[in-house]
Amino acid sequence: MKRREAIQLVTLTLGACLTAGDPQTAFAQIAKAGEVPQSNAALEALLAEVADVIIPSTDTPGAKAAGVEKFILRVLRDCTKKEEQTSFYAGLAALEAEGVKTFGIPFAQLTAAQKNETLKEYGLRNKPFFSKLKQLTVTGYFTSEIGATQALAYLPIPGRFEGSVPMEPRQKAWAL
Repeated sequence: MKRREAIQLVTLTLGACLTAGDPQTAFAQIAKAGEVPQSNAALEALLAEVADVIIPSTDTPGAKAAGVEKFILRVLRDCTKKEEQTSFYAGLAALEAEGVKTFGIPFAQLTAAQKNETLKEYGLRNKPFFSKLKQLTVTGYFTSEIGATQALAYLPIPGRFEGSVPMEPRQKAWAL
């Protein structure tokens, strides 16, 4: 066994232990490691718009600026079963259809208020999809460079450990 293969196997084993998903799914990704992700520009654009509704740009960049859509597609492709992928993509297509049915235009062309309304209404009817979408969006955002350094307080070289520190009002949470 080569050193790279050993490191990859140890990393996948650790990842499989830490995730709540099926460990066989993680091990199956060894064969996919060299594949280039199949990218669909329309799907990425829709995911970017939806993620930007969940974490919009304020005084910090939003989910679209962090590239959360690429994270979501990668996690879906590499870490979920085909049935879950199919269900998620069907939910995304239904969300797009909801915007077209309600307002007559695609989700990306809706105003911010219309996007919020569409996502809120659809989220109430399809909670499993919306929950997964929020989970992936938040995880992708706060593990991105933008989320970890601009939205959270980040110390690249932390000082000593202090277990109980009072927080100031409006203080950012710490990135780990």
